[in-house]
Amino acid sequence: MTAQGLLLLILLVILVQLLVYAGVGMFRHWLAYQALKDRVGEAADDMAVAGTEPEAPLPGLAWEGWRDFRVTRREAEDAAGNVCSFYLAPADGKLLPGYLPGQFLTFGLDLPGQPKPLVRCYSLSDQAAPDHCRVSIKRVPPAAPGLPPGRSSNHFHDHVRVGDILSVKAPGGHFFLDVTSDAPVVLVAGGIGITPIYSMLAAALAARPGREVWCFYGVRDGAEAVFRDALAGLAARHPGLHLHQCYSRPRPEDVQGRDYRHAGRVDIERLRLELPLKPFHFYVCGPTPMMEMLVPGLEEWGVPPARIHYEAFGPATLSRRAAVPETGLGLAVTFTQSGVRADWQAGSLLELAEASGVKVESGCRSGCCGACQTAIVSGEVIYEQHPEYEVEPGNCLLCLARPRTELVLAA
Repeated sequence: MTAQGLLLLILLVILVQLLVYAGVGMFRHWLAYQALKDRVGEAADDMAVAGTEPEAPLPGLAWEGWRDFRVTRREAEDAAGNVCSFYLAPADGKLLPGYLPGQFLTFGLDLPGQPKPLVRCYSLSDQAAPDHCRVSIKRVPPAAPGLPPGRSSNHFHDHVRVGDILSVKAPGGHFFLDVTSDAPVVLVAGGIGITPIYSMLAAALAARPGREVWCFYGVRDGAEAVFRDALAGLAARHPGLHLHQCYSRPRPEDVQGRDYRHAGRVDIERLRLELPLKPFHFYVCGPTPMMEMLVPGLEEWGVPPARIHYEAFGPATLSRRAAVPETGLGLAVTFTQSGVRADWQAGSLLELAEASGVKVESGCRSGCCGACQTAIVSGEVIYEQHPEYEVEPGNCLLCLARPRTELVLAA
């Protein structure tokens, strides 16, 4: 064989090998494509049957109206004894549906000397369980000398015992965490604001144990720290949890590095110092002064408003960059059933009604329970803070609403 023939033979062998390799590669690619196509088809079938997010419980009502629950356990949650957890089980013995971590329960409390049940809302303070739920309630002292203490919280602490039956409405509220996501999240709590935040934290780590979670919790000192052992246990079991406990006025017996991590309040400077630059969602709950400082501070830091989720305890509203349009002063508000006409200047419609001698129902005074829901005969209202309660069409919540136009109310 000549040199030229040998060269052609070598080139032919190489060409055949390349064709074989290409054919094998294309065959493997085709197999992978078919497998992927099959998986997509199966996933589409599953989604058509079960919905696009089968793991996420629906935020709607789990039961209609009031349901009886039995108190099965009481437990103090802080060294000072000012926070008590109440474990509740359905009196009918049926299992509980799931709820979204961060939501609350509404209670109708029969207090001595109270003609009607006192309506109050308290956050669920743990992840959902099929046989019980938990609320953790802080005893509210008098706001000033001569003023009465919090009626509902003191009733729970002083009179609600194991075996008692309580009337409860289903979980509700728009302040909740998506536990189906594994995106990094920042949870911030002040004082008793830890109750919905702990529910979010426990549920998030149960659903996604490796999820990156930053939790900042601020109290005055170790006597006021709630869920201390439970928080420490979660941090020990989950390396992705970054727990930052802040004491604003630590006691001599509070040891930094053992009982708390930072001396001082939870503020925007602390968050900027500790957090890496990531597209976090922020969930914030605490007393009004903390919220008024922290929520606008996050926006000034450049956090998009859509990534800031918050709940203030008590009838509080916060100034946001997306400000509510100003309404005219001196707008006339007519209460048809009472025959009262008043000029609105400032504050909520509930405050206007009470100042004008109009008798209206009220409960939580923070847009949660719906006790002050009132029909609008004519006109428009505006809310500075989105109500947690699902307001029926044609109605408004007096505790959070103010008039946009002249207003006629069925009250």
